[in-house]
Amino acid sequence: MFFGRPRHHPRRRTLRGHGYFKRLGPGIVTGAADDDPSGIGTYSQVGAAYGLTIVWSAVYVAPLAAAVQEMAARLGLTRDQGLSTLIRGRFPRSVLYGAVALVAVANTFNIAADLASMGASAHLVVSIPAPVLTVLMTAFMLGLEVAVPYHRYARVLRWLAVSLLAYLFVLVSIDVDWSAVLHHVIVPDLGGGHAELAALLAVFGTTVSPYLFFWQASEEVEEEAERPDEAQLDDEHIVAMRVDVVGGMISACVIAFAIMVAAAATLHVSGITNVQTADQAAQALEPFAGSMAQLLFALGVVGLGLLAVPVLAGSTAYALSEAVDWHEGLSRRFRDARGFYGVIVASMLVGLALNVVGIDPIRGLYYAAILNGLTAPPLIVLMIVLARSRKMGNRRSGALSLAICGLAVAVSVALPVAYVLT
Repeated sequence: MFFGRPRHHPRRRTLRGHGYFKRLGPGIVTGAADDDPSGIGTYSQVGAAYGLTIVWSAVYVAPLAAAVQEMAARLGLTRDQGLSTLIRGRFPRSVLYGAVALVAVANTFNIAADLASMGASAHLVVSIPAPVLTVLMTAFMLGLEVAVPYHRYARVLRWLAVSLLAYLFVLVSIDVDWSAVLHHVIVPDLGGGHAELAALLAVFGTTVSPYLFFWQASEEVEEEAERPDEAQLDDEHIVAMRVDVVGGMISACVIAFAIMVAAAATLHVSGITNVQTADQAAQALEPFAGSMAQLLFALGVVGLGLLAVPVLAGSTAYALSEAVDWHEGLSRRFRDARGFYGVIVASMLVGLALNVVGIDPIRGLYYAAILNGLTAPPLIVLMIVLARSRKMGNRRSGALSLAICGLAVAVSVALPVAYVLT
């Protein structure tokens, strides 16, 4: 629990001086959460199924993801309000409730898939049934998020994301045809097959995830509460935010690219084109980690799950609490924001309950990514309208931001439409 003045992210007030990167805030956590179990499962499945054919998607989606997250961060930073609050003040209630419903449904299914995969991955190295491990980890996360400030333990957990660097080491441990990789990146294969379109939609959905929009905006509001009253929001602070956010998203996409190439060069060439188990997904790390591949894979999935599932549940809590004007914020004590923490608890318990119906851990991650891709377009459109509001002053979105975010909307609409028509 917090005592005295709440604290979490160190202030991002300047780019100058030693230790700036130690002061990076919500953007780095967002980037780490973006490579959650859903992301690892999706990128592994895409690389295994299609080889190098779709690796270009990880490169081309990076600027789209960075631009959308920057817009969400700038909205929260400039208006000092979360995304649901901004939607409530600008659009009819029906739009607000629709947006909250979209993110809540997508988040809950994503939580269920993440929890299932965490249990399955932990079972690779611990001789306890996967369902039992899933329940234990859910209870552990609930206890942490209610009793301990999220930002305190997130600083520790995000170091577990370092295990994902193993995919980069895999790339120098195996024979990768880099000329073919470069060719597929420069000349994207837009084959347009039904399954291939679903794969592209999954990659887009797991990278440009709606829950991150709400999380980013609300976390910027909380971080601003830590700035001294006399400190003004200046250009330097905006630049620092952009370094934080864009750096986090680009690093997430670099890891995504590495996972896809590693899976293509190991699983796909070995004839494993349908990743159905955590054990199969872990095989992509064997050229680097050998017998430690399962342990390394489990650390990555479980560690990032412990980081990302609270982000998913917290995103739902921010969205709903702001919509109905409850006290909210991870910097508040439980007794000061019972509704907010109640949503977090309920969201994680519903996600856990969905595992009873028998979600396939790896395929569930893939379908969760597709669902995220379907819910992203309307939410990005709402953010674009808000970012062009006169209330944003000189922080209104410029031509570049509008162009890239508009492209993100176009892509996110075109993929499901093409999928249905194919």
